[in-house]
Amino acid sequence: MPKIKTKRSAAKRFSITKSGKVKRKKAFLSHILTKKARGRKRGLRKSGLVDSANMKSLKHMLPGRI
Repeated sequence: MPKIKTKRSAAKRFSITKSGKVKRKKAFLSHILTKKARGRKRGLRKSGLVDSANMKSLKHMLPGRI
């Protein structure tokens, strides 16, 4: 059997923390920024964590890492 390949698009978007959680970048900060409040944009700059509901699909995309 050949090795299972990692989805490269997922590998570029997610990173694994030391405790095994998955970090992600928050959405809605790429365009139409004039109507968004300053505090909202500041919060979107910070990274978030992937929810447990999405971990099953993420394990298929990143085999051997999670």
